[in-house]
Amino acid sequence: MGSGKKNLPLAVVTGAAVRLGRSIALALAKVGYPLGLHYRQSEVAARELAGEIAVLGGEAFLLPADLSAPNEIKVLFEQVGRLPHRLGVWVNSAAVMNSGDLVSMPVEEWDSTLALNLRAPWLCAREAAGCMGQQGGVIINITDVGAQKSWTGYPAYTVSKAALETLTRLLARQLAPAVRVNAVAPGLILPSAALSPEEWQRLVNRLPMQRAGSPEDVAQAVVSLIQNEYITGETLRVDGGYALI
Repeated sequence: MGSGKKNLPLAVVTGAAVRLGRSIALALAKVGYPLGLHYRQSEVAARELAGEIAVLGGEAFLLPADLSAPNEIKVLFEQVGRLPHRLGVWVNSAAVMNSGDLVSMPVEEWDSTLALNLRAPWLCAREAAGCMGQQGGVIINITDVGAQKSWTGYPAYTVSKAALETLTRLLARQLAPAVRVNAVAPGLILPSAALSPEEWQRLVNRLPMQRAGSPEDVAQAVVSLIQNEYITGETLRVDGGYALI
């Protein structure tokens, strides 16, 4: 995967309509990738993003699916297979971050979190690798610096992201050499709705970098891992030093 803008393959970003997924999709469009924009409920935002990519001179294709349903993942890849570009990049960005605790969290909420945050990236990765074939490609998983923390207020989310980093290494080993698999672990980039502005600022003030990151910081890391052809099985932290505290 070089950095030139000519004849780049299709890049699909899950959860592309909003937040980090949107910034990643835009960054890939700016370096010349045709984009597959997956969304579940954010159709209006996805269409707006597709229009923005068109203004940049790029191509974008809308790909609706509920990734927590394995049969819809199958349908999603049938759609991808009908697009006029070979699949070369897959970014697993879609996720849910529900608060709770291990004592009172309903089983259904635990299962739904892991279905989207862990099972879906696994199913998407193996389908994507099959589409990429021997021509190869790159899979990027968006994890979280919290994967290495003990966030008792977000147990299912933390477990899912820790497991996703392990899954990244397993996939990297199994899919090599044709397909490289890496992860990007953002830190304090976008505040959760559950955090007050005061609590967010308190967390930011503890960072060695003394500031929150931007979605563009994460998107740049994704592009870098795609373009460097000798990196696989790695998790790149984009966290302003959060892992150090």
